[in-house]
Amino acid sequence: MLKLFEKHGWHKVRQKGSHIILVKTGELPETIPMHRELKKGLEQKLLKRLKGKK
Repeated sequence: MLKLFEKHGWHKVRQKGSHIILVKTGELPETIPMHRELKKGLEQKLLKRLKGKK
């Protein structure tokens, strides 16, 4: 998921434990947990965010 966000212009700002905070100009920051698997709802939320919908 991190690579997908970086491909779409998001940049890693910091990491706290297993969570990475990403930012993109004109957008609110997004937190991505770095776990082996993401739950279905969280994965859908993050993909929706990439498409530009909040």
